[in-house]
Amino acid sequence: MNQTRVFLIFAWLMVATLLWMEWGKFNAPKLAETATAATAQVDAPAVAASTVPAAAAVPTAPSAQLPASSAAVPTTGESAASALVTVSSDVLRLVLDGGSVHSAELLKYPQSKQPGSAPVQLLGREPGHFYAAESGWVGANGAEAPTHEHGFVPEAGAGEIRLADGQAEVSVPFVWHGENGASIRRTYTLRRGDYAVQVRDEISNAGAEPWQGYVYRQLQRDPPQVKRGMTNPDSFSFNGATWWDGGYQRRKFGKDYLEDGKVEKQISGGWIAILQHHFFTAWIPQSDATATVSLDAPVASDGTRALIREMGPAYSVAPGEQATTSARLWIGPKLVDKIQAAAVPGLDRVVDYSRFSILTLIGQGLFWILSHLHSLFGNWGWAIIGLVVLVKLALYPLSAAQYKSFAKMRQFQPRIAQLKERYGDDREKLNTAMMELYRKEKINPMGGCLPILVQMPIFLTLYYVLVESVELRQAPWMLWIQDLTARDPYFILPVVNAAVMWMTQKLTPSPGMDPMQQKMMQAMPLIFGVMMAFFPSGLVLYWVTNGALGLLQQWWMTKRHGQPATAKS
Repeated sequence: MNQTRVFLIFAWLMVATLLWMEWGKFNAPKLAETATAATAQVDAPAVAASTVPAAAAVPTAPSAQLPASSAAVPTTGESAASALVTVSSDVLRLVLDGGSVHSAELLKYPQSKQPGSAPVQLLGREPGHFYAAESGWVGANGAEAPTHEHGFVPEAGAGEIRLADGQAEVSVPFVWHGENGASIRRTYTLRRGDYAVQVRDEISNAGAEPWQGYVYRQLQRDPPQVKRGMTNPDSFSFNGATWWDGGYQRRKFGKDYLEDGKVEKQISGGWIAILQHHFFTAWIPQSDATATVSLDAPVASDGTRALIREMGPAYSVAPGEQATTSARLWIGPKLVDKIQAAAVPGLDRVVDYSRFSILTLIGQGLFWILSHLHSLFGNWGWAIIGLVVLVKLALYPLSAAQYKSFAKMRQFQPRIAQLKERYGDDREKLNTAMMELYRKEKINPMGGCLPILVQMPIFLTLYYVLVESVELRQAPWMLWIQDLTARDPYFILPVVNAAVMWMTQKLTPSPGMDPMQQKMMQAMPLIFGVMMAFFPSGLVLYWVTNGALGLLQQWWMTKRHGQPATAKS
């Protein structure tokens, strides 16, 4: 197999991979990055009885049936609206009712680059786009307990609370008082510049009997909706539920629900999350907590709403005693520096470059370099160019071997053309003669395969780094490129990319290529040019830089090693 065929095969494999991924998402529901907030009045849930062990014990699989929001979310009622509290920090605006976060706006992330654009709304209750973070309790033996749907009321009444200038944090307390003397005080704390909301529950027992119960925390949403298309980065970003049980686990959203069935597993010090392009939500319990993680059956009446829950541990509070449990609720972007600062085992995997650990390590390394280049240049566009240059330098020995092989093949094209004239349509004799020529002249027709095989994982991972990194979202480069995540408005970069591919094709030898292969090869620059026209400009900038450096290197190697050999009779 000659080098041109190798190049052609890998190029079409890339296209085929993208098409296959797109076909796999054909029936996937859509993910809306924004949703209009709508609060709901829901019926009080019926909590089944359960046997709760002593405080020191941890349940393996709680038998209590947890409540779930109703499928049809009615319009906001007066009683529901009166119990809501709006709390804002410098980065988040949340609407709470004690048991649920009804809506969440990311104040630093506008929906678009248009002036006055509303912030991204990650959580909301609009029918068809329901997405909420919820937490409550399940009492033992029929004991009364607050759920995420009923029980908690604002301690200071409904209203709006804002983080004041110079203030480091703002807190919102909710309370529940049971008839048996037990009470729970829940406090949401938002800190300046932090997307991790602290949620603390203090249980007090003023009754005459011990109070026992499980705490549960869950994330619930309607099927995500992703705009299908090879040029849409959302199509290639992971959308689904994930959790950490000592290893990174995930279930993507399928046609109707989370794929691969239910999950029921006990974990210690883990977390649960729902991911989408650029943003995620996660419940992160205290590190010593042991709980049961479950991906439940669809909880909406139409069988579509997805839910991931962690339940436990169990608490037993004696009369006159108190107990405390806490967790962090992350609502925000996949910012690598903030996720690392949270110091939560495995949480960095929510920046989901790949399900494979080795590719994730490559992706994390590439982003580390990219972020340092951004610190140097102060611009993500120049950081992308710098990253490609560094990767090219690191892979220079491999690519030099590849281009040297190309050049040597080009050197003997006249001899190969002579063999084609001699043997005509007899492909078997032609191939035998070509192999003899390769052996005699010490040409390895597979000499460029290994460099391509080594480079492909790196460059494909780099592609996902650029797609997944929220740091590049709406970031400008220069002149006409004011959003690296949007297409080139004037199609300049796609045209340059097609021109670079065409010139590279002219330098690439094509011995033994039949007319059909030649036509396919000639169409490649046009195909990729049209495809790249609607890709995010940051990705096209990456391909243009990579292609231009490859063209320069191939030209130099051809000049050194590719002078045509004299044809022999």
